[in-house]
Amino acid sequence: MLSIIICTYNREKYIGPLLESIAKNDYPTTDYEIVLVDNNCTDNTRGVCEQFATTHPEVALRYVVEPEQGLSAARNKGIKEAQGEIIIYVDDDALVDTDYIRTYAEHFADNPTTMAAGGPIEPLYETAEPAWMSPYTKSLLTAWMNYGDKVREYPKGRYPGGGNAAYRKIVFDKVGLFNTELGRKGNLLLASEEKDIFDKMKALGMKVLYLPTPVLHHCIPQAKLEEDYFNRLTLQMGRSERMRTRAISKGKYIKRLLSEGVKWCGTLVLLSLYTLQGAPKKGWKLILFRKNVTKGLLGLIEE
Repeated sequence: MLSIIICTYNREKYIGPLLESIAKNDYPTTDYEIVLVDNNCTDNTRGVCEQFATTHPEVALRYVVEPEQGLSAARNKGIKEAQGEIIIYVDDDALVDTDYIRTYAEHFADNPTTMAAGGPIEPLYETAEPAWMSPYTKSLLTAWMNYGDKVREYPKGRYPGGGNAAYRKIVFDKVGLFNTELGRKGNLLLASEEKDIFDKMKALGMKVLYLPTPVLHHCIPQAKLEEDYFNRLTLQMGRSERMRTRAISKGKYIKRLLSEGVKWCGTLVLLSLYTLQGAPKKGWKLILFRKNVTKGLLGLIEE
């Protein structure tokens, strides 16, 4: 049994198409459930889900509400509600391929030592991709992730994207639930809650693998390409890392600060390379990204 968990906050535009894409999967509906966690939606999300349940009675859909605002709280609610041994988190503004569920199910059935896995995330732009977009900003803004066409371990320092990740449920018995101080809360763009989980898994030697075939298509509206969103997101990324590392230890925070210096060196190199290639906008966007993360990491923004 698998549990597909969708945590949502005011995404009525996307929930219907997402649920339809799941229903089209080539996997027995008797072997999975959808747990939709409403994190205080004020739009018509419930109505959309009720309509889906009416037209797809063969799909087990459970609609639950998590009153504590925040993605981590909603994810934890999903874990508690899930009846499956495998939990798959799917973003509420995405679409999945028809072999999505089957790919995860078969991998976990055939590989008992795999404790978590993730797949590619491809952007589905609602408008044109901007000229300043680079692989680095694409990963930041769209959650784009693709590590090739073979099953493999994630590159050092990388881990599954939160919107396309699967876990054995027992993982959370061993590492605990998501930290509710981290992760998005309404319109507040905090992050690092997945990184916190995967760091704990790594410390316990748990195997986490990249799978090439469970592809998720992430819908990207124009609003996510605007400068205001970019600034808010990157500032809160830095703030989240400050919160996460300081909660572990002073030494962990200092180590993160030192790594930020290394990242600055890499960013300056990329600025030079993009400028030489005639694409300086890509380089300067990375400078803004690094500047905002550093500012948040140093605590130079309002809490």
